[in-house]
Amino acid sequence: MPVPRARPSIHLPLPGRRAVVIGAGSFGTAVAVLLARGGLRTTLLTRTAEQCERLRTDRENAAYLPEVELPAELRVGTVDDGLGRADLIFLGVPSSGLDEVIRSLRRWGLQGRTPVVSLAKGLVPPDGHAPTVLLREALGEGRVACVGGPAHAREMVSEGAGLVAASANEDLAATLADVFTKAGVVCERSNDPVGVELAGAAKNAAALAAGATEAQGMNAAGAAAGHIFAEVWRFAELQGARPESMLGLAGTGDLVATVLAPRGRNRRAGELLAQGIPADDIPQRIGQAVESLRSVELLARALERADVRAPVTGGLARLISGDLPLDDWVALVRATVPPPARWRPVRPRFWARLRERARTLFTRRGKEPALPPA
Repeated sequence: MPVPRARPSIHLPLPGRRAVVIGAGSFGTAVAVLLARGGLRTTLLTRTAEQCERLRTDRENAAYLPEVELPAELRVGTVDDGLGRADLIFLGVPSSGLDEVIRSLRRWGLQGRTPVVSLAKGLVPPDGHAPTVLLREALGEGRVACVGGPAHAREMVSEGAGLVAASANEDLAATLADVFTKAGVVCERSNDPVGVELAGAAKNAAALAAGATEAQGMNAAGAAAGHIFAEVWRFAELQGARPESMLGLAGTGDLVATVLAPRGRNRRAGELLAQGIPADDIPQRIGQAVESLRSVELLARALERADVRAPVTGGLARLISGDLPLDDWVALVRATVPPPARWRPVRPRFWARLRERARTLFTRRGKEPALPPA
């Protein structure tokens, strides 16, 4: 199916345009800071009036992004203030609450052609859909996008990041890339939003698995992450995703950033699981929502419904729920053998083409080669 083209009004001239970021967690706050630095008239919308007042007074999000000053030009409000005349809307909310936010967009004043960009890296319950799938159903494909890639929030606002802006609408992806480039962040374009989102979900699950397994050895941790990436990729391929989404910035690049981050939520959640901390208690220990604690279960169910063999992802879901002891999880990781590769046959007439090419080359030099019989 051809990729739909954007209407001309969606490709934004950046200076002076308006952006709204819904959700003042660490990543939503970091994105709002970058957009304001990049010249967009940006408003960060919080869930509560109390959080809004704290951010306005402190000019810092001490709870989620401490020691990062909010630019003077960044406005702060609440979702009850509405979306105004925004030209771009970013959803910086956890995937577990994304469906409710999508249902509320029109009530908050979403305009008929305004693009909506998901920042979530998890799947939406109860069915485990990728966020842009739900956005596409609600708003249409041409005005929906997502952002992925290695983007640890604190480092993103101080040192930069490698983002991926993905949309089936080429002009919208280009607009987002321009926005982040002006804010000083490298941003790749993609027209594979579901692939980028599943890559993000896979890296969260793989980082959690590596954290849970690290004390048992580096090989086990690497095997756990590799198995999960392979299992999710087989599922993503069925959804029409492309391999570069899993291999590039949105997948393996983001995985490395997450596993190496000393305060990475998903890695830390895995470490706490390995210490015997119940999954329900982990977000409070960390101080933020942990997407993978919910999305792994959704991933496992989605893979099962698609008839994709995924013993390691399924085992990780059981570890999180408390139904599989850690030692049994590690044994499962070490014993799992992936399905064999799909061997590609030699293309028809390979030897005939090779003989003809060799004959041509040697004929030009005035001699005929001695070749094996066909």
